[in-house]
Amino acid sequence: MVNSNAWKSGTALLVALGIATGSVAPIVMTAPAIAQPTAFKDVPAGYWAAPFINELSTRGVIAGFPEDGTFRPEDPVTRAQFAAMINRAFAGRPQIRPPINFVDVPANYWGRGGIDKAYTTGFMAGYPGNVFRPDENIPRAQILVSLTNGLGFAASPGVPIEQVLGIFADASAIPNYARSSVAAATERRMVVNYPDVRVLNPNRAATRAETAAFIYQALVNTGQVAFIPSPYIVGGDVATGIKIPAGTQIPVRYEGAQKILLAKDEAPIPFTMKVAQNVVTQNGQVLIPAGSDVIGTLQTTPRGAQFLARELVLPNGRRLPIDASSNLITTTETVTKGVSAGKLIAGTVIGAGAAAGISAVTGDRRLEAWEVLPGAVVGAGLSLLFRDRLDLYAINPNTDLNLTLNSDLEIVPATPR
Repeated sequence: MVNSNAWKSGTALLVALGIATGSVAPIVMTAPAIAQPTAFKDVPAGYWAAPFINELSTRGVIAGFPEDGTFRPEDPVTRAQFAAMINRAFAGRPQIRPPINFVDVPANYWGRGGIDKAYTTGFMAGYPGNVFRPDENIPRAQILVSLTNGLGFAASPGVPIEQVLGIFADASAIPNYARSSVAAATERRMVVNYPDVRVLNPNRAATRAETAAFIYQALVNTGQVAFIPSPYIVGGDVATGIKIPAGTQIPVRYEGAQKILLAKDEAPIPFTMKVAQNVVTQNGQVLIPAGSDVIGTLQTTPRGAQFLARELVLPNGRRLPIDASSNLITTTETVTKGVSAGKLIAGTVIGAGAAAGISAVTGDRRLEAWEVLPGAVVGAGLSLLFRDRLDLYAINPNTDLNLTLNSDLEIVPATPR
């Protein structure tokens, strides 16, 4: 299967629209709309977390490495390092419980004082047996638990926790102990997910950049800092009342496979892709968040294959009609007798017509059901006529199916329920 991280880079491109009176032509920006100088040479102005890092550095909450002046934003954060950060961010918090002696934190350990303070103020706890694991990398979910516990934030009693967590595509991966806290953090817009706002990665070790963003959003909630607009804040406002003009390109991605094979007589197949990069205005307003679903169909003709988009589903559940299409894909792959069907479809999903044709040509009847695109049905049956040779449309979904709007797309407010 495709590696969904393959398209991700240190700084994701943003599709940015200059919004004036009426519709205007889009431009592509290689940096977020909010760009400012940074104190660290390895945190460029266009880096997604630069605003959070800059502000926390100015306030003395975080610091770089003095030997080379770097911040190392992609490095993981240990539990001891995180304790030091939150103590600086939330200095003066009252002690709510007495200290304990963690068996794996010696008296001369560099972070002993910070660990003791993080424990007594309620931000952090240990593991059974008075173990703290100071050098263990801290997962993203654990950071959100720490911040909500220390600040006394709880999920809204009137809203089911699972409903709140439903915004995340990987909600099922959130540990049970963290679900209520993550819901509370989500409601308060403390969760920052880069590059896909819908993917939490709760069990992955947090990077220094991600930790800075989480802490900054917690400080926003305590009124200590001003809100910084970012398209990566979960639950952030989506701009409305704006028309995205026809001709605008929308980058999309597909997580199901590296290649799609379709017969030339394939019946239309229901198909869903995800928006790969945020579509934003030049002032940073998010129009279409990364991770939004694009629902449509894969269709073929004797001339080529194409993805036709009909509906856009934003992460907040809002549904918008969309008229967009990919270029016509004419690249083909030939199947002949003697070809190994197993090797042919490795890392590939196929239409039902293509499956029937491959079986007919190769004689291999063992194509697994999961290799056939959901919703695919055999078309007119022309594929079965080619017993010795079959030409299939070969699609790389992450490069071939980027969309172009055929008509203006208006981002309208949600309809009250």
